Amino acid sequence: MESTLQAAAVSHPNIAFIKYWGNKDHQLRIAANDSISINLGDLETRTRVNFLTETNGESSDRLILNGEESSGDVLERVSNFLDIIRKMAGTNARAIVVSENQFPTGAGIASSAAAFSALAMAGAAALQLNLSGKELSRLARRGSGSASRSVPGGFVEWQAGSSDENSYAYTIAPPEHWNLVDCIAIVKLSHKTVGSTTGHSLAGSSPLQEGRLADTPRRVVLCRNAILYRDFNALAEVIELDSNIMHAVMQTSTPPLFYWEPQSVALMKLIPEWRRKGLPACYTLDAGPNVHVITKAEYAEEVKRKLLSQEGVSKVLTSGVGGPTRLIKSKIENR
Repeated sequence: MESTLQAAAVSHPNIAFIKYWGNKDHQLRIAANDSISINLGDLETRTRVNFLTETNGESSDRLILNGEESSGDVLERVSNFLDIIRKMAGTNARAIVVSENQFPTGAGIASSAAAFSALAMAGAAALQLNLSGKELSRLARRGSGSASRSVPGGFVEWQAGSSDENSYAYTIAPPEHWNLVDCIAIVKLSHKTVGSTTGHSLAGSSPLQEGRLADTPRRVVLCRNAILYRDFNALAEVIELDSNIMHAVMQTSTPPLFYWEPQSVALMKLIPEWRRKGLPACYTLDAGPNVHVITKAEYAEEVKRKLLSQEGVSKVLTSGVGGPTRLIKSKIENR
């Protein structure tokens, strides 16, 4: 019978209001710019990590993702991340990781952010590493840059920093500060063909990236103030601008990246019209075609209903602002 060290954690994806695109250091995933996001508390990833202290010749990790055994690049990425945790703990123990997403994977809903923030917390806890929130954010960042933002709760700012030590995320306002809801219009569920990690490496090839980065500090201040003062119109203007700028960089990189689908563009044209007519709603898109429509909680059902009436919208996921990554009681299944 193998002895084990195990822990489980739950985490949430996040949606960036001020986007992260491009790195100063690709290996350490140190962002080219500061960013701001909210955690999506009604969507979650649950991850259980079981380190085998007697491997009996077992030389590799196992990953079971959404009930399916994973291999190849996905498993390699997880194993490389576990190597960082193993080095911190001074062990070579292999692990079984079981992870389940309660939302679409790889469709621009920050599945990697939720996955690696949960894996960071569960893996560190399983090996009895007592890490602070700052240290967990730094650790999660090594697996996925945006995962650093899923570790703290509520409205979060990622200080890009210049080194491993000073690149981490922290809460600027708790979830209850502002009752916003993200209505995610699903226009395409399939996994995107070019992942964010590859996209970040291409950002510098766009002639627009330098201008985007130069203006980001201004947009960060505008967004932070809009959140702190709960100014929806100011928030709407800056997050739509920031989303458009990031996608302009994507579309002018070499090779160009086109994440938008025709229905994405149709919604981007329509939603500002709703706002001009009095409905508080604004859009933002991550590296994927699905449109995140931010609104006030009391208007969420109306926004959802209007989105579902649009051609090409297959479903709408809704979520309020969520809390931090946290440990949960759960026993792993050895499969």
